[in-house]
Amino acid sequence: MVIAAEFPAVKLPASKVVAEFVDADIPAAGTQYSQFHSGATRKVAKLVVLISGSGTNLQALLDACENPAYGCKVVAVGSDRPGVYGLERAEKAGVPTFVAPVSAYESRKDWDAAMTEIVEEYDPDLVVSAGFLKLLGPEFLRAFEGRVVNTHNSLLPAFAGIHGPADALAYGVKYTGATLFFVDPGMDTGRVIAQCVVPVEAQDTLPELLERIQVAERQQLVDTVGKMMREGWTTTGRWVEVG
Repeated sequence: MVIAAEFPAVKLPASKVVAEFVDADIPAAGTQYSQFHSGATRKVAKLVVLISGSGTNLQALLDACENPAYGCKVVAVGSDRPGVYGLERAEKAGVPTFVAPVSAYESRKDWDAAMTEIVEEYDPDLVVSAGFLKLLGPEFLRAFEGRVVNTHNSLLPAFAGIHGPADALAYGVKYTGATLFFVDPGMDTGRVIAQCVVPVEAQDTLPELLERIQVAERQQLVDTVGKMMREGWTTTGRWVEVG
């Protein structure tokens, strides 16, 4: 059984996002976003998706964007690894791709600057890290402050890092899940946007648990990104309210 929030397919209020920050020590996340260019014309939000592998979350976003009511368009897909299947998914969908391996640059700082320059060319409303296995650098996060989200396969702040489901299973928790959050300079430490809960069964193997988490994670990603772009969000301290 998966417990996950399902959002309506379309809801188009005319209100703008109000971003409210009450703690100056917390990195900003939730900059103003309006789904309208004017009072009468709805904006189709531009997404840049970053991947490192097969791109199953990317595919879910691509599929959702085929419906005009979703209100978003994937304008570019980037990877730190050449030849991954996610790039092929993007190419089949007619979406521009780019590859920027860290090893191609003299320093991590140079890679950060290059990633920033490349993504800026697409002028995204939101950057979605969907299985992207590199920490984004400070220049990138400054350039896209409050517009970078990541999805993680645990209920943060529990079980951060790349072994979240395995760690949850080993610890014997009864529930785990997935978290969508704004990216900040830390590892899986940003403001939580949405979470869904997946029960852990007594006889679960890691592949079984992973599969259930991934199903819930994909649905949450699609539902929440779409709702953010159609309806906006408000941030107060660490609390994020979508819609």
